[in-house]
Amino acid sequence: METKIQNITPKSLQQAKEILLGGGVVAIPTETVYGLGGNAFCDSAVQEIFRVKGRPADNPLIAHVHADYDLSLIIDSEPAYAKKLRAAFCPGPLTLVYPSTNKVSPFVSCGLNTLAVRIPAHAGAQALLKEINLPVVAPSANLSKHVSPTSALHVFDDFNGKIPLILDGGECTGGIESTVCDCTGEVPVILRPGLITKEMIAEVVGCCEEYVPALRAGEKVKSPGVLYKHYSPRCKTYLFSEQELALAFSVIEKEQSEGQTVGVLCESDKRALFEEKGVETFDLGNHPKEMAARLYGLLREAEKRCGTLVAIEPTVRGGVMSGVMNRLKKACQSQDIAH
Repeated sequence: METKIQNITPKSLQQAKEILLGGGVVAIPTETVYGLGGNAFCDSAVQEIFRVKGRPADNPLIAHVHADYDLSLIIDSEPAYAKKLRAAFCPGPLTLVYPSTNKVSPFVSCGLNTLAVRIPAHAGAQALLKEINLPVVAPSANLSKHVSPTSALHVFDDFNGKIPLILDGGECTGGIESTVCDCTGEVPVILRPGLITKEMIAEVVGCCEEYVPALRAGEKVKSPGVLYKHYSPRCKTYLFSEQELALAFSVIEKEQSEGQTVGVLCESDKRALFEEKGVETFDLGNHPKEMAARLYGLLREAEKRCGTLVAIEPTVRGGVMSGVMNRLKKACQSQDIAH
């Protein structure tokens, strides 16, 4: 199969629509990351997404719809606070989990009676969703557990020869996946942190809780990104706090002595500490939104240039940094070091 990258035009949108209506899979841009899209009503399309990605069968998908789509077709009910959240943040990087009408493929929610729905803000995504006028499930367009893609070329690196079309909508501005908020209870509960923060949600609806993973045997998750190692570069990784810099330096020396090319992912103001010792650095920046936008691109760049990546936790906390730290910890949890 030849994989084509096409700019978003009326012609490429029509081509994407034909593929989706035919049960195929298309990579589409959003403001957060690129998604691997399929018709949410089509069992074979949804199953193809799981197959191509190598995605675990118990990891639910998010249905993407355009801003004017009639949600009553796919969700059973919507609490008042969810309507307020939609009005405040949608279109945007917020996914809301509702009771489902069970009209979409049962493979979307992995057998649950809930459905996660997002209205992306990206103009290209909105254009395609309006063109097809159907919910499109679109998990991140990367091989399972690999770093999420923030450019069309990232998608091509993972799926060349595996999907027919990548719609190129430019670099993603958000950089990490949407916030997922469970709206099936009396108050909203964040299942996955992102660019819409707990504080922002609470300001709109008065309160917001945060999910703490503690699943019992046989219990299923309502959101992607809750379990499993995610977002990981294809190199050895380590993660250290600012208080563990001495340990980080010792690991760098050890890896270099064993012939590894080592890189360091850190905030801008820490680069000099490592560069003066001849270590290449990958600059996260110093501001939360900047770090979110840069993270995945830097992880993909590091895996091409390094055998070992040492990440230093940013010192900034709260707000968007909850999402950044969530992704960074999942990306760099492969190595255990005796502290």
